[in-house]
Amino acid sequence: MTSPIEAPSLVLVPLRPEHADEMAVVLSDPELHAFTGGVPLTAPELRARYERLVAGPPGWRNWVIRSREEDRLVGYVQATIDGRTAEIAWVIGTPWQGRGLATASARALVDRLMSEGINTIVAHIHPDHAASAAVATAAGLRPTDRWHEGEVRWERTV
Repeated sequence: MTSPIEAPSLVLVPLRPEHADEMAVVLSDPELHAFTGGVPLTAPELRARYERLVAGPPGWRNWVIRSREEDRLVGYVQATIDGRTAEIAWVIGTPWQGRGLATASARALVDRLMSEGINTIVAHIHPDHAASAAVATAAGLRPTDRWHEGEVRWERTV
């Protein structure tokens, strides 16, 4: 079961469909999709997605990021677990970028996963996305020579 993850500047809160209205605002900047494609979802579309994610298999684990300073949602992290490997991703809303929240979130997520026995953490990062590469590096991941759908596979292995 997904449980909260505490960090000094934030808390990762298990995703619920009720987060959709606030998250639709957080994720509304089309620039957030520059490297991943797609467009911002409306609150009803996001609610439907969150309902699917919450009902999904146990290996689908999703959290929204609550900034302690602002007491509001600012992004999300996710982990897809398969055996002892987890593929992770993170997104911080445009107004909150550059404050270290993605780094703090990714580190907290990686620490939790490794404490639960996950021994390989994977992220796929577009080669031109320097900010995500910096977050991955700070979370202990390193780029590999493997590619997946135009993105570099980053890994941290115990």
